[in-house]
Amino acid sequence: MTNKKDPVVARVGEYLVNVVLRGLLGLAGLLPYRWRIPALGWITARIVAPLAGYTGRVRENLELVLPDLPKSEVRRLMRAVPDNAGRNMMEMYSADEFSARARHSPVSGPGLPAIEQARADGRPIIFVTGHLGSFNAARVAMLQRGFEMGGFYRPMKNRYFNAHYAEAMGALSQPMFEQGRRGMIQMTKHLRGGGVLAILTDLNVHGGVPLDFFGQPALTSLITAELALKFDAPLVPVWGIRRDNGLDFDIHVEEPIPHGDPVEMTRDFNARLEVQVRRHMDQWFWIHRRWKDGTGDMADLGAARIAARPDGPPQDRSLP
Repeated sequence: MTNKKDPVVARVGEYLVNVVLRGLLGLAGLLPYRWRIPALGWITARIVAPLAGYTGRVRENLELVLPDLPKSEVRRLMRAVPDNAGRNMMEMYSADEFSARARHSPVSGPGLPAIEQARADGRPIIFVTGHLGSFNAARVAMLQRGFEMGGFYRPMKNRYFNAHYAEAMGALSQPMFEQGRRGMIQMTKHLRGGGVLAILTDLNVHGGVPLDFFGQPALTSLITAELALKFDAPLVPVWGIRRDNGLDFDIHVEEPIPHGDPVEMTRDFNARLEVQVRRHMDQWFWIHRRWKDGTGDMADLGAARIAARPDGPPQDRSLP
């Protein structure tokens, strides 16, 4: 007996989901921008998230890592988290108006001198962030400051939605590199030429290693740290934090993560991200299955990867 879905049924399901989502985006797009963004946030929080099981996933993740969180706060986050996700989606599909607003976001933080110096020296720069606030706001604001930022992204499972989703991401800045060998080759070429790259590195990764995040093991990719070492690029955490008005952002650039062991560099990033998430609980994507493979066979494989060589963690074989 098998649990595999019929490919035709799966394809039809993907198509129908795409039609519904495109319809919602299209209807919201008819509204003025200042109403459009909160409108899709409201729809996502109160209609899409409950139907898709996202609200339950927010609750499950919070129960796992923050079991003492008051129930009233859990209920608030079950609405606020998908609201922020919906706003992010609509902002990406409103590229011109979003960019016109986000490019003027104030940028501050102790990492600014380091990236200015790297640019003056012609060195590549890797901005590392997570699904917190709006990474796209940070991307647009840094573009405004002259950092031509390429992006590395994981394609969505829904092939129909992914086609226009990737196009919408690319409308904000270029180049975009899709996860996979072809995208990795393009990305490393970009870095070799002194390019600027942005990577979101807070997803569950089967090939990652189990590292602490909110007190629980979470499989985490080492590739971002390995790239920074390979190309002698400063690894700089950057956050786009949504303001209380729901439409504007503050961009914070942290000091670069010190180069060293890739595992320790990645632990450093996880710790910095956790600090930001605790400050802005409703702005992190608690919908992700971040701790899905933190224990068991996948975690054992990741731990074995660290211990495989006495001279430290192995370099990712996917790096050209």
